[in-house]
Amino acid sequence: MKKSRGRTGRKRRRKHLQSFMDGVNCSHKLEYIKLKKWLKDRGFEDGNLKPAQFWDTGRGLMTTKALQAGDLIISLPENCLLTTGTVLSSCLGEYIMKWKPPVSPLIALCTFLIAEKHAGEKSLWKPYLDVLPKTYTCPVCLEHDVVSLLPEPLRKKAQEQRTMVHELYVSSKAFFSSLQPLFAENTGTIFNYSALEWAWCTINTRTIYMKHSQRECFSLEPDVYALAPYLDLLNHSPNVQVKAAFNDQTRSYEIWTNSQCKKYEEVFICYGPHDNQRLLLEYGFVAVDNPHSSVYVSSDTLLRYFPPLDKQRNAKLSILKDRDFLDKRLCVIQTFYFSTCWRRALLGDVISARNEQRTLNITAKICHFLIE
Repeated sequence: MKKSRGRTGRKRRRKHLQSFMDGVNCSHKLEYIKLKKWLKDRGFEDGNLKPAQFWDTGRGLMTTKALQAGDLIISLPENCLLTTGTVLSSCLGEYIMKWKPPVSPLIALCTFLIAEKHAGEKSLWKPYLDVLPKTYTCPVCLEHDVVSLLPEPLRKKAQEQRTMVHELYVSSKAFFSSLQPLFAENTGTIFNYSALEWAWCTINTRTIYMKHSQRECFSLEPDVYALAPYLDLLNHSPNVQVKAAFNDQTRSYEIWTNSQCKKYEEVFICYGPHDNQRLLLEYGFVAVDNPHSSVYVSSDTLLRYFPPLDKQRNAKLSILKDRDFLDKRLCVIQTFYFSTCWRRALLGDVISARNEQRTLNITAKICHFLIE
């Protein structure tokens, strides 16, 4: 009898472990119940996706039935999407339309998110806001001493990102102040840098691409953002293929899978063929066994190994700099630099066997230097 109970106990432990590995269903949690009800009221039909917690990717969506290539993963009605159209139809609309110079679509969405978050229980978007991350792990949010530990090319990009967000905040302060009639509190405390950083990260990490017609009340920056509640719980995998677009006939944003997925497994989508530097910079995570992994090399490291007696060295470096190739992937730079007909190489032409070998030798030295 003891032996039998032991086997049963082991089976239960294995089942529990397997359940944890597959994902723990979280659809019973109050915030997801409220979100699903809110979406249903807006026309979203509950499909086979359930919110779950996964041991390796964190929060995501699992499927309750096996998916085959060609299956529809999710269809989110236009009424559920948060776009600049949503912003203009809110109380912010009249302030945006009369502000000069026009604000960007990005700032309009950031302003809306901050205002709705501040509204709390009064916000019509509260069920969605409640499931958004409270903090983000993009480099722009990291402490300076943490950013300083990043590889030089990524550290440089992270600093540029931080500067860009800060300049966005400074340039928008006057517009934020114009919204004072809408709030009892001082807009300076509501629309502070921390709030803008959170809103910017929300949009940068979670929006889907959806092109909108140009409006005169916005700046000339492309209006291509849409926040997609529930759909944005889908995590990234570089190993899956999907087709995603807004369907003008169904008036819904749809995602179709080109990959298979077993029952109760996590459903992934692909954000694009991004290497881990791009993923960390834009989304705050890296992908394990990423087939698009690349090594970025600083210009100082390249100059250390480029032939100093090359008569065309300065011209080549100038071309690399003008085309923003410095601090890029090593293979791109090396192939270009060591091509005899380097102008043609820039357009995709092949290089000679001799220079191909030179490229490999120099690349090996740089890689050895980076590893050390």
